[in-house]
Amino acid sequence: MKIIANNYEAKDIIKFIRESTELTQNEFGKSINKSLRTIQDYESGRRRYNIETLLDIAKKHNITITIEKK
Repeated sequence: MKIIANNYEAKDIIKFIRESTELTQNEFGKSINKSLRTIQDYESGRRRYNIETLLDIAKKHNITITIEKK
Protein backbone atom coordinates (compact mmCIF):
# COMPACT_ATOMS: atom_id res chain seq x y z
CA MET A 1 0.00 0.00 0.00
CA LYS A 2 1.13 3.54 -0.70
CA ILE A 3 -0.02 6.61 1.22
CA ILE A 4 0.53 10.16 -0.01
CA ALA A 5 0.93 11.96 3.30
CA ASN A 6 0.07 15.36 1.84
CA ASN A 7 -3.54 14.20 1.49
CA TYR A 8 -4.05 13.66 5.23
CA GLU A 9 -3.69 15.37 8.57
CA ALA A 10 -1.09 13.71 10.78
CA LYS A 11 -3.72 12.19 13.08
CA ASP A 12 -5.56 10.69 10.12
CA ILE A 13 -2.50 8.90 8.72
CA ILE A 14 -2.21 6.66 11.78
CA LYS A 15 -5.93 5.88 11.76
CA PHE A 16 -5.91 5.16 8.03
CA ILE A 17 -2.99 2.76 8.39
CA ARG A 18 -4.56 1.03 11.38
CA GLU A 19 -7.92 0.62 9.69
CA SER A 20 -6.30 -0.70 6.52
CA THR A 21 -4.53 -3.38 8.58
CA GLU A 22 -7.89 -4.31 10.13
CA LEU A 23 -6.41 -4.15 13.63
CA THR A 24 -8.06 -2.74 16.72
CA GLN A 25 -6.34 0.18 18.38
CA ASN A 26 -5.01 -2.19 21.03
CA GLU A 27 -3.70 -4.73 18.49
CA PHE A 28 -2.14 -1.97 16.41
CA GLY A 29 -0.46 -0.48 19.47
CA LYS A 30 1.03 -3.84 20.39
CA SER A 31 2.34 -4.27 16.84
CA ILE A 32 4.39 -1.09 17.18
CA ASN A 33 5.12 -1.31 20.94
CA LYS A 34 2.78 1.53 21.90
CA SER A 35 -0.06 1.53 24.43
CA LEU A 36 -3.74 1.65 23.57
CA ARG A 37 -3.85 5.14 25.08
CA THR A 38 -1.01 6.32 22.83
CA ILE A 39 -2.83 5.09 19.71
CA GLN A 40 -6.04 6.76 20.88
CA ASP A 41 -4.13 9.99 21.43
CA TYR A 42 -2.46 9.80 18.01
CA GLU A 43 -5.79 9.25 16.27
CA SER A 44 -7.54 12.04 18.14
CA GLY A 45 -4.70 14.50 17.59
CA ARG A 46 -4.04 14.88 21.35
CA ARG A 47 -0.53 13.53 20.88
CA ARG A 48 1.90 14.06 18.03
CA TYR A 49 4.27 11.45 16.74
CA ASN A 50 7.64 11.91 15.11
CA ILE A 51 8.84 10.79 11.69
CA GLU A 52 10.71 7.84 13.22
CA THR A 53 7.44 6.48 14.63
CA LEU A 54 5.73 6.86 11.28
CA LEU A 55 8.59 5.13 9.47
CA ASP A 56 8.56 2.31 12.02
CA ILE A 57 4.82 1.82 11.46
CA ALA A 58 5.29 1.85 7.70
CA LYS A 59 8.09 -0.70 7.85
CA LYS A 60 6.23 -3.09 10.16
CA HIS A 61 3.07 -2.95 8.05
CA ASN A 62 4.71 -2.91 4.59
CA ILE A 63 3.46 0.56 3.68
CA THR A 64 5.12 3.18 1.51
CA ILE A 65 4.58 6.73 2.71
CA THR A 66 5.27 9.47 0.21
CA ILE A 67 5.40 13.23 0.66
CA GLU A 68 4.93 14.98 -2.64
CA LYS A 69 6.40 18.32 -3.49
CA LYS A 70 3.69 20.82 -4.37
